[in-house]
Amino acid sequence: MKKQRIFLVILDSFGIGNSPDAADFGDEGANTLKSIITSEKYHTPHLIRLGLANIDTVEGLEKQEKPEGTYGRLMEASRGKDTTIGHWEIAGIISPQPLPTYPKGFPAEILEQFIQKSGREVLCNQPYSGTEVIKDYGEEHIRTGKLIVYTSADSVFQIAAHEEVVPVEELYSYCQIAREILVGEHGVGRVIARPFIGTAPDFKRTAHRHDYSLLPPRQTMLDALQKAGYATFGIGKIYDIFAGQGISHTQRTGSNQEGMEKAMAMLEQDFQGLCFVNLVDFDMVYGHRNNVDGYAQAATEFDRQLGAFMEKMKPEDILMITADHGCDPGFQGTDHSRECVPFLAYGDKVRAGSNLGTRASFADIGATILDLFEIENITDGRSFKAQLLKE
Repeated sequence: MKKQRIFLVILDSFGIGNSPDAADFGDEGANTLKSIITSEKYHTPHLIRLGLANIDTVEGLEKQEKPEGTYGRLMEASRGKDTTIGHWEIAGIISPQPLPTYPKGFPAEILEQFIQKSGREVLCNQPYSGTEVIKDYGEEHIRTGKLIVYTSADSVFQIAAHEEVVPVEELYSYCQIAREILVGEHGVGRVIARPFIGTAPDFKRTAHRHDYSLLPPRQTMLDALQKAGYATFGIGKIYDIFAGQGISHTQRTGSNQEGMEKAMAMLEQDFQGLCFVNLVDFDMVYGHRNNVDGYAQAATEFDRQLGAFMEKMKPEDILMITADHGCDPGFQGTDHSRECVPFLAYGDKVRAGSNLGTRASFADIGATILDLFEIENITDGRSFKAQLLKE
């Protein structure tokens, strides 16, 4: 077994704009990074030292004469801009068909099945902001016991319920019912439990969110790593995104900070394989809520932890940092944005100042990870190991 540890950190929604097909998604001009660097809260010296400012098309940050990491820009090849599609592609699967979305709500036959099997009526059934939907329907839900069912621009079936009206475990059971119904042509990427607490008008979503994802349509680099005997750790919502497939160990998190703390703790563990981390606050707490300053502050806080993480890395460790899509907090609307994403890598074995340019797919990450472990490539990507490692 090759002595190798890779830490793959996903800054959920940290796009850098300039996707060639952004107009196809109504996202021309969206640029998450460009929006947040306008904030006085933004300060990311460690990301910049690794090469963030040197990536193709990135403007507004001071370029480094000698970046310390390998850096590049990745385009999304899949026809989607959601978490599931993005992570699947990072793990090696390009999805030529988008997952189904419901801009007019879910069809009657789906809701009828759900109501019959759950035993509860539903409210809303429209695309909605998660914070607004509980504000508008929370009181009626409490009064009637009906579940708040809603969607978004993404391929999601979301169920919101007050924890005192529907206990969390009961809400999870309703989500499992929905997941069993939503297959085939209605196979949405995720069914999401959205519990909340409080009283009107101050309802607040809790950390008990739970995602029920579709199984990936085929094996990913995670499965290939497991088959070769390597450990695969998921931190954050990685386990949920892949419906557990290919993940040997999982740890849930309540914040970006906790996610990085758990990743830092993994540096002290004796393992060979992959630690796959998702930091969802960028997207869930700030991007979808058009909070530019909050997003910028979250980037600053991540960068501070990044510096400490880099100092504790061992000689065989490789750190990779990327994103799964954009969610520009300064763009119109509150949905994900079709953007390219950054790629940064660091470690004793990583070539400093190597510019990968613009890669055609996120799947190149999965291909490269397998190459680093000397495992046959089963992904849709192309490895950039030769550009990543020192000679």
